[in-house]
Amino acid sequence: MTAIVGIDIAKDKFDVCLLNEAGKRQQATFANSKAGINQLHQWLKKQGAKQAQVCLEATGIYGDLVAETLYSRNYQVSVVNPARIKAYGESQMRRNKTDGLDAALIADFCRTQQPNPWTPPPPELKELRALIRHLDDLKQEKLRAHNRLEVQDSSQAVSQHLQAQIRLLEGQIQHTLQLIHDHIDRYPDLKRQRDLLDSIPGIGDLTASYLLAELGDISRFQDVGEVVAFVGLNPCLHQSGKRKATHGISRMGRAALRAALYMPAIVAKRCNPRLATWANQLAQRGLTGKQVIVALMRKLIHLAYGILKSGRAFDPHFADLQLAS
Repeated sequence: MTAIVGIDIAKDKFDVCLLNEAGKRQQATFANSKAGINQLHQWLKKQGAKQAQVCLEATGIYGDLVAETLYSRNYQVSVVNPARIKAYGESQMRRNKTDGLDAALIADFCRTQQPNPWTPPPPELKELRALIRHLDDLKQEKLRAHNRLEVQDSSQAVSQHLQAQIRLLEGQIQHTLQLIHDHIDRYPDLKRQRDLLDSIPGIGDLTASYLLAELGDISRFQDVGEVVAFVGLNPCLHQSGKRKATHGISRMGRAALRAALYMPAIVAKRCNPRLATWANQLAQRGLTGKQVIVALMRKLIHLAYGILKSGRAFDPHFADLQLAS
């Protein structure tokens, strides 16, 4: 068999488990840096695994450099949702958890499940994703400063500092929003996709930017169900013994993307007559207000997927929207 490499990513290091063609397991640890990745490459060469299949979890920025560097050196790289690895470990009755054991679990998952190869995003998409995530960070910092200001009543100096911090963050947020808009305008394909998404009632420039940044190339998804699951809006049933079944969503995707769809769903319910009618039907069937909004968020994903795949702007009179499903 082809050599398999499982990598467990942390902020400062990553643990590696190599399964060679003879099935023998070897493990090592490297610094999560360019130098550490170079050492990994040399280590794999010494083990005769220069063309190995590599698998790691989608851990955001901490794994990006590892994945991109190994891809550039002609390794086959797969970047997998951590929820899939966790579920696989539970199915294997894994009870112990260390970084080394996690790397071995990822390697075994790669060997048995053969996840799809990963391709790095193009530079313009990578930049857009960085800007969107920076915007999220700024908003979170502003919220924390607001919360501290509300409970802080003992020091005028601290209040003034917090107010100055909030003003600074507000300026940075506005500047970042402009950077996002200008960046998309510079790339005709991104601009075309943003304009297509803008045509959906309820979705504006910022939500469209979130969708483009986090979903990437829509063709990498086989169907809209994969997109819904990627965002974490797929239904999830919980039932055990005599306990009454409860319905929710998996929440396995990026939380910021779900948050970005919440207000558009509320706006769509008010501004899109067909969605408003459908939402009323759901309410009459007994769904709570929150459940209706989540269903509308899912429907927006369906519409976004269809529009990006077809290249056609939203048409409220299109007969095959299947809103009754």
